[in-house]
Amino acid sequence: MSDPIAVQPRTPPLVDRFRALRDALAQEIVGQSHLVERLIIALLADGHLLVEGAPGLAKTTAIRALASRLDAEFARIQFTPDLLPADLTGTDVWRPNEGRFEFVPGPVFHPILLADEINRAPAKVQSALLEAMGERQVSVGGRTYALPSLFLVMATQNPIEQEGTFPLPEAQLDRFLMHVVIGYPDAGAETKILSIARERARREQASGTPNQQGADGLHLTADEVQAARQQVLDVHLSEPVERYLIEVVLASRNAQRYDGELHRRIAWGASPRGTIALERCARARAWLEGRDYVTPDDVRAVAVDVLRHRILPSYEATAEGWDGERLVNEVLRVVPLP
Repeated sequence: MSDPIAVQPRTPPLVDRFRALRDALAQEIVGQSHLVERLIIALLADGHLLVEGAPGLAKTTAIRALASRLDAEFARIQFTPDLLPADLTGTDVWRPNEGRFEFVPGPVFHPILLADEINRAPAKVQSALLEAMGERQVSVGGRTYALPSLFLVMATQNPIEQEGTFPLPEAQLDRFLMHVVIGYPDAGAETKILSIARERARREQASGTPNQQGADGLHLTADEVQAARQQVLDVHLSEPVERYLIEVVLASRNAQRYDGELHRRIAWGASPRGTIALERCARARAWLEGRDYVTPDDVRAVAVDVLRHRILPSYEATAEGWDGERLVNEVLRVVPLP
């Protein structure tokens, strides 16, 4: 009697792999599920995140945990007022023994990059990073160097301390796919954070080495990320949903036909880059939810983070306490669903 044919285990679909990534990060980054989901969406939509939150809210831990589960190297840059563009991009170094200059790449050439407190660096350093984000290349000494195809920047801002900072101009903010604002965890999450921190400290004390992230064995390759991005682009966007998405952006520029008071409160609306970002993020969310089509709820779910830094309140609206987030929510209220 012949041996039965061994059944090969099935490889889980790509979307299940990314859901497992989201769940693993949520277990490690307790109380910041919104940030975790936005990180995954940014990865799928091939964009960059600006994260604003008080110190100690696991922003650095989140991006490190993501990098530990990807086939990608991680670098962290602490932005300071004395930082130079070359500290970010790299520079040509003279090799006297060889009689030539050699380019030594900077941290921006790492696939996963944390730009910590980006608003503490002067404008020329911010511009160097934002050029790399937009063009996916760095020019040094008359030569151009391509950045990795997998390239994700998470920049952070501290909303508490404003002294000695250099706020990003609106034109540069527009280069970020999403602007995510995070707050403090609730009591239940805080309790779980304490428990995780105690267990981690015990393990480190017992082993004598820092605790390694990504110990769950989950690891995604760069090819899987690229394949997932292609699947996201193939998610169906119907004509009515596309019209709704575009109408949301157009209403941010001219809300007169919906609400005269809202029109008065908006100084500048979202750019076409905002339209592209909104579509990419809506597709990524739909794919992550296991659907091959986009719904209006997908558009609405990501609209605040995609548009809050692209819609600017007027002086009068600012004096009345309006900000970008409130304006986006009002735009979503007045634009009818398809």
